[in-house]
Amino acid sequence: METLLFPLLILLLFIPIFLSGRKQRRQMQEMQQLQAALEPGDVVMTTSGLRGTVVDASYEDTVDLEIADGVVTTWARAAVREKIDPTPDDVSSLTDEDASGSTAADLPAADKTPESTTTADGETGSNGRPDGRS
Repeated sequence: METLLFPLLILLLFIPIFLSGRKQRRQMQEMQQLQAALEPGDVVMTTSGLRGTVVDASYEDTVDLEIADGVVTTWARAAVREKIDPTPDDVSSLTDEDASGSTAADLPAADKTPESTTTADGETGSNGRPDGRS
């Protein structure tokens, strides 16, 4: 009985390791397929969190991303983490409205500029600094 218990224990320990290895290989293969299928116009997110639009994907190991109007940078394809689908939410985030529906013009003046403050020893400073420096 004891001779059967040890191989069974070893088997139970290696099953999760085997399954996680398969999952990692599958994820790696999906990532490589995504990186190989990049086309101009795709909106992507890099591993460092930079969002850009693919401008040129004709090179084997690199891809050119436009990160701002007229600003094009070259990245390794391996740095692309995911492809982002442009949604209507992205368009609304480009306006001046926040989540409550108010615009920057609707905010009170106190929220736009810092007021002068009075410190514990009675000194008054501007821009929220006790010494008055800006």
